[in-house]
Amino acid sequence: MTNVLATLVGGYVVIVVVVYLVQRSLMYHPAGGLPAPSATLAPEMAVVTQTTSDSLDIVSWYAAATSGRPTLVYFHGNAGHIGDRDSKVRPYLDQGWGVLLAGYRGYGDNPGSPSEDGLYADARAALAILTERGIAPADVVVYGESLGTAVAVRMAWELAEAGAPARALVLEAPFNTMGYAAANAYPFLPARILVKDRYDSESRIAAIATPLLIFHGDRDRVVPMALGQRLFDAAREPKKSAWISGAGHNDLYDFGAAEKVLDFVHDLGR
Repeated sequence: MTNVLATLVGGYVVIVVVVYLVQRSLMYHPAGGLPAPSATLAPEMAVVTQTTSDSLDIVSWYAAATSGRPTLVYFHGNAGHIGDRDSKVRPYLDQGWGVLLAGYRGYGDNPGSPSEDGLYADARAALAILTERGIAPADVVVYGESLGTAVAVRMAWELAEAGAPARALVLEAPFNTMGYAAANAYPFLPARILVKDRYDSESRIAAIATPLLIFHGDRDRVVPMALGQRLFDAAREPKKSAWISGAGHNDLYDFGAAEKVLDFVHDLGR
């Protein structure tokens, strides 16, 4: 019995060590083969390249806003690349909004490998694209999807700390911290202790006075809605939530998510 127990414990320790060592390959799922915008549902977008603080040239896509319209900066989730989000930004382009689909290192043929600090550097470089074009944060809607919600929260927090808050912060299927999200995915592991890239949105969200919209599906099996609710509870006013019955993690736009975002930002101007 002692030998069996020792074997089981030893095997468990090996699993924990292996998961710790390969965790970024479990967290990030980039795809290459980024098409040209002209081959997508957002053909009017242009390829733009910005150099990060650690000297990586990151490709993003950009379309300018029509007069008086905001610009949405889209930080996508952990899989695929910016070209996969063409249908999701189509409603905003159709309304004359500007859109910046922010590229990440290691995704869509960009150099480098993703990490928390790396994605923050990529996001700052993306925001610099707008600064160079004279677009003020007050005209920017910072948008995050899944993993990208943590990037969006960090950027909104940095803008607020600099005294130039964004017009709005929109979070699609967010989590409070990566530790909690990882614990949901790997309940048999001490995931909250193991994660290197902590993406702690919960500790920052209360310091952001930017108007906030969170929407989340109650059938989300990737990021449980309870984690989005926990983040919402930690946020300060003004804030609005949409807990969408029947929606999962990847189909929120089939349940009218774009209309909720458009209405939310429109109402801010009243």
